[in-house]
Amino acid sequence: MLYKNQLSDDQLIAAYANGDNEAFDTLLSRHQANAYSYILRLVKDEELANDFLQETFVKVITTIKQGRYIGDGRFASWLGRIAHNLVFDHFRQGKNSATVSTDEEVSVLNRRELSEGTIEDAIIDDQIMDDVQRLVGMLPDDQRAVVEMRFYQDLSFKEIAERTGVSINTALGRMRYAIINMRRRVKEANIELAR
Repeated sequence: MLYKNQLSDDQLIAAYANGDNEAFDTLLSRHQANAYSYILRLVKDEELANDFLQETFVKVITTIKQGRYIGDGRFASWLGRIAHNLVFDHFRQGKNSATVSTDEEVSVLNRRELSEGTIEDAIIDDQIMDDVQRLVGMLPDDQRAVVEMRFYQDLSFKEIAERTGVSINTALGRMRYAIINMRRRVKEANIELAR
């Protein structure tokens, strides 16, 4: 199994498509936790998240076995998109039958945190946040540190300068370059962050 852990996702998929079931086990163990966390953030219910996780991997298996998966090195993104679509389709179909409940068990569509918008809005917001976090993660360390301190820790540029041991102008410059780099990557990857 150690050897299989060293293979890329696309190599594991090719091996599984050729009948190597251990390759799929490796792929599953590599991505199961992240897929589950993503689904759980969307549905806020552990049992439902487990159901969606199983359904997601069934769809993955079916697609690979039918030879319809196109390996492009982005398996994790593809997996996330499948999970996203399954959750979205489920709640879109159930939307017409969703009613206000007075019981303790409330439909996900009746949750207070989703009351400002639809489940679709929440899913889109989560996907946008994932895209932004991925973009921030691609920045050089000094720029990423400034962005994280400013937006995730809500620090002032003076506080950022003190923590990083640079001038305020340098902290501002790093933020400026971080924004330029993220905009460039968004344009190159044709990512749409605004709804």
